[in-house]
Amino acid sequence: MGFLQFNAAAAAILFSLLLPLLLLNLHSAKADTFTNNINATTTTTENGNDFFPERKSLGGGKCNIFQGKWVYDASYPLYSHCPFVDPEFDCQKYGRPDDIYLKYRWQPFSCSIPRFNGLYFLEKFRGKKIMFVGDSLSLNQWQSLACMIHSWVPKAKYSVVRTAVLSSITFQEFGLQILLYRTTYLVDLVREPAGTVLRLDSIKGGNAWRGMDMLIFNTWHWWTHTGRSQPFDYIREGRKLYKDMNRLVAFYKGLTTWARWVNFNVDPTKTKVFFQGISPTHYEGRDWNEPSKSCSGQTKPYFGYKYPAGTPMPWVVLQKVFSRLRKPVYLLDITRLSQYRKDAHPSEYGGHSDDCSHWCLPGLPDTWNQLMYAALFS
Repeated sequence: MGFLQFNAAAAAILFSLLLPLLLLNLHSAKADTFTNNINATTTTTENGNDFFPERKSLGGGKCNIFQGKWVYDASYPLYSHCPFVDPEFDCQKYGRPDDIYLKYRWQPFSCSIPRFNGLYFLEKFRGKKIMFVGDSLSLNQWQSLACMIHSWVPKAKYSVVRTAVLSSITFQEFGLQILLYRTTYLVDLVREPAGTVLRLDSIKGGNAWRGMDMLIFNTWHWWTHTGRSQPFDYIREGRKLYKDMNRLVAFYKGLTTWARWVNFNVDPTKTKVFFQGISPTHYEGRDWNEPSKSCSGQTKPYFGYKYPAGTPMPWVVLQKVFSRLRKPVYLLDITRLSQYRKDAHPSEYGGHSDDCSHWCLPGLPDTWNQLMYAALFS
C-alpha cells in the first residue's frame, strides 16, 4: 500500500511538472491547427446526435461563424439606452468621446449570422430559465442579453433582483428568467482553519445550477490573479493543501471538475449548455505589435487576419478539457474575434483607471450573444 501511495503521489507531482511543458508544446506547435479544426466546437450526445444544428453557408457547405472579420455597419449598435447596464460598462455615460467602436459588426467569412430578434427569442424561451454562471465577464454577457431583449420590447414589464451571488432579470409577460450566478472559479472557495481555500475538486455551488433550461458557463479571468488580488490563501486537491500551484495546471484541474459535474448532472433533453470561451485582455500592446500601448485610447479593432499574440494558453487547456465531456456543450469560441477588439474595453471610461479586461455595453458581448443566438436558431 505504501508503494502504491508513493507512486500515486509521484505521478501527481510529475503531472504538475509536465503539464505546463505539454501545454507549451501544444501551444507552439498546434495552436493554429486547433484554431482551424476545433473552432465552433459542437460536441455530440452519447448516441451521436448533434446537440445544435450545423450552420450552413448559402452554398450548402459548413460555416465556421467564429472565423471572420469586423466590418463597419452604420445600423449598429443593437440598442442604445438600457436600464440593466452597470456604470462600469456604460462607457458613453462615463464620457468616452468616440463612438465608432459601437459600429462594428462581426462578419463570418463563409456565411452571415442572423440578426438578433428579441421577440423570437422571448417566444422560444417563454416560461424558461436561463442562467449565466461565472465571474464579471458573465455579468457583462448577462446584462448584454437582457438589453438586447429589452430593446425589442421596451414597454414590457420586468423585474430585477440583484444580490452578491444570485441575480435575475425577469420579463414578466413572457415568464422568462435570465439569472446570473456569480462564481470566480466555478469550483468552490471555502473557509478552513488554514484560511480561504480554493477547492479544485469540489463544486457544491453546482446545486444552484440545476433545473435550468440553458446554462452559459465562464471562467479564467480570476485564475491569473496572484498575491493580494487573489481571493484565497491556499489551493486544495483532495487531502493535499498547496500554498500555490502553476495556474494553468490549477485551471485544468478545476475545469476538469466542472466537466465531471456536467457529465453527471446535465440532462441534454432538458438543458442546453454553452461555455463562453476565453475572453482576452488588452493591457499589453505588444500583443498587437504596439509595445508602448494598452487598450486606452484605442478607437479601432485590429484588422490583421492573424493576431500577433497567437492563441492564449488557457484556450489550449479548454480544448483538452472539452475532450473529456460526454454531454453536449457548445463552445462559444469568442477568443480570436475578441482579441481583435482592443478598442472595445472601458479603459478609463468605466469608473476605473484602466480596465482592459471587461467590455463596454453596448459592445462586444452583444456579438457573443448574437453568436449564441445563431447557434440556437440558425
